[in-house]
Amino acid sequence: MFTIGIDYGTNSVRALVVRCADGKELGSCVVHYPSGAQGVLLDARDAHLARQHPGDYLFGLEKSVKGALAQAKKHKGFDAKNVIGLGVDTTGSSPIPVDAKNVPLGLSKKWAKTLNAQCWLWKDHTSWHEAATITETAAQHRPQFIAKCGNTYSSEWFWSKIWHCLKVAPKVFDAAHSWVELADWVPSVLAGVTDPTKIQRGVCCAGHKALYAEDWGGLPDKEFLSLLDPKLAALRDRLYEKAHDATHSAGTLCEAWAVKLGLPAGIVIAIGEMDVHYGAIGSGVAEGTLVKVIGTSTCDCGVVSATKTVPDIPGICGIVKGAILPGFYGIEAGQSAVGDIFKWWVEVVCDGDFATHATFTKAAAKLAPGQSGLLALDWNNGNRTVLVDQRLTGLVLGQTLATTPAEIYRALIEATAFGARAIIERIKGYGVPINRVVCAGGIAEKNPLLMQIYADVTGCEMLVAGSSQACALGSAVSAAVLAGAHPDFPTAQAKMTSLKKVSYKPKPAAQKTYEQLYALYRQCHDAFGGVNKSSDLSRVMKNLLTIKDAAHA
Repeated sequence: MFTIGIDYGTNSVRALVVRCADGKELGSCVVHYPSGAQGVLLDARDAHLARQHPGDYLFGLEKSVKGALAQAKKHKGFDAKNVIGLGVDTTGSSPIPVDAKNVPLGLSKKWAKTLNAQCWLWKDHTSWHEAATITETAAQHRPQFIAKCGNTYSSEWFWSKIWHCLKVAPKVFDAAHSWVELADWVPSVLAGVTDPTKIQRGVCCAGHKALYAEDWGGLPDKEFLSLLDPKLAALRDRLYEKAHDATHSAGTLCEAWAVKLGLPAGIVIAIGEMDVHYGAIGSGVAEGTLVKVIGTSTCDCGVVSATKTVPDIPGICGIVKGAILPGFYGIEAGQSAVGDIFKWWVEVVCDGDFATHATFTKAAAKLAPGQSGLLALDWNNGNRTVLVDQRLTGLVLGQTLATTPAEIYRALIEATAFGARAIIERIKGYGVPINRVVCAGGIAEKNPLLMQIYADVTGCEMLVAGSSQACALGSAVSAAVLAGAHPDFPTAQAKMTSLKKVSYKPKPAAQKTYEQLYALYRQCHDAFGGVNKSSDLSRVMKNLLTIKDAAHA
């Protein structure tokens, strides 16, 4: 028996064919989105804007699955007739405005060229003002709503994006019958669902991004939403009442998509989750294990048994029952940019390419910790955790006329490591056990320098997930459990996931220097982040953005 995991990333979608018995990967295919700049629709007037064309998702879905199946068919014993399920993971929060038939507005001729009618990609931060207002309103009227998401609502999330659309593009908002997270929409397409109210929504996106919790009856109540805008309250009736964990199916493969993909109709479709949450499953997440999926951004996921009490943790992305594994609270945190920062430095500033990354890495590896005299903040795309402030920006201190590009490259790696340590310290500080750290993603596999720096900075041994496509694998694991190939997730994970033999252990000499550098990082972090009121520099970055916006206007 086999399952297929389909992983929607920021720049591409990949499909993975997996054998349920042992997790052997028989075929994979990566398809890059054809629209925009490497799949992202941008606006030169606003660096915070990031959208995607929904048609790219359908294009990538068909091409990636067919490509993965073509590879799998080269293996003796494989037959597409023995595929028993599909799983889908995506970026999030990436909500899509859809019509009454579950068709994205961006697919219609009328809205095809309207940025606000496309999918609002996770990294879109145009809704920072709305996020701040939601935080303030909830703190005053419904503090329980934001207590589980670190006491701060983010511009990356569901309600802030939809409210911003209402403000800046009311015609788009009025044309949208409903809004659907990408993680829920793709499974609904595969299941042939043509009514947005019939879509099986996952608690992963609902709980972490849309303030959903069974404790208060699901989504935020209409009275609260009316405090924001009455039109948001009216929209609630066209969204959903119930969200589900991975024990619940998103449906079964409809005849039309079965024919397109060459798969049996009626096979089960796992509930949609965000990429890193299924990536955590594909990396063997269990209580005491923190999984870091390192990509364009980084997301950190852990689980704690639902039989235990988990305190509210300020500054994280959420504590949601069933968001990752059924029967566990899912805990999420992360950094808004990691790989994107390295890409910015190498490809935008230095006008380099893939080979330049390798050149800089080789030169940076020859430097000792602290040798460059540089210190950076990892906020080029805002701060997701623990400050939750998308109006913060990047910073590099200590440059001289002798500073080299490779030295800055290393300082940026160290900055992301310092940000990772701040997250680990915050989570552990509230009693969540972290006994080991498992990293996944291409950067974790291909950049030993980064992994060693992370070990030295955090003081944690860094392990690497066995699969290079942990997110897709996790989706396939979920489908395997739902289809009955394994009785539960622990059994499926034991059979289908693994770790690479490589590990990175902290080096005492490097740790000693990084303790000093981290203390300086925290001084800058707290001053520019507005934590240290005696040396509050939090307005510097924001005032620069205000001047920048005025100049563009």
